Amino acid sequence: MTEETPGFDEKPDVPSDAAPDDAAQEAESAQKAGSAPAGDDSDNSKDVALTAQLDQARMALNERTADLQRLQAEYQNYRRRVERDRVTVKEIAAASVLSELLPTLDDIGRAREHGELVGGFKSVAESLEGVVAKLGLQQFGKEGEPFDPTIHEALMHSYAPDVTETTCVAILQPGYRIGERTIRPARVAVAEPQPGAQSAKSGSEDDAKGAKASDEESGGPDEG
Repeated sequence: MTEETPGFDEKPDVPSDAAPDDAAQEAESAQKAGSAPAGDDSDNSKDVALTAQLDQARMALNERTADLQRLQAEYQNYRRRVERDRVTVKEIAAASVLSELLPTLDDIGRAREHGELVGGFKSVAESLEGVVAKLGLQQFGKEGEPFDPTIHEALMHSYAPDVTETTCVAILQPGYRIGERTIRPARVAVAEPQPGAQSAKSGSEDDAKGAKASDEESGGPDEG
């Protein structure tokens, strides 16, 4: 007959490490479940902050780019204005000096027309003309060109039947310019169309047209 030890009940064998592992897994799951929403909110906040910073950086970049473009345009305008002023000052200075030489150039021109430009005087005259040409002095004014009051000065006036508009028929003194700046206008004699010449010409043309039309209506001129 077997004796039983009082106070002790028999229990099934259970592994000692089972309960702690289950508890740890449950705790870890609960920790992950509790911490996941907080992490998402933090990431969203960071994204919003980064987006705002990026927008501010883009706005600042656009403003700096616009400022740079405006400064560049102002600088280009300043360079063009300085260059234009420099050319203008140069032309004014050259015109001031060369205008004093125009009477000498006129004397050289008259001597050439009369065949007196010979010997050493010819060499000196040609050298002077070469120097003033290098400085930009240009001569203008030719017979037969239309009269332009902006560059011509009419000293003599007449009528001519062979012109159709006011024309320079003689150059009394040539004109001179530097670039677009006129130092002295060309002094010329002008001729205008003969009064009544145009009306007479028109009448002759009308008579010729009328005669031609009559010949066509009558079948041509009469044969003898």
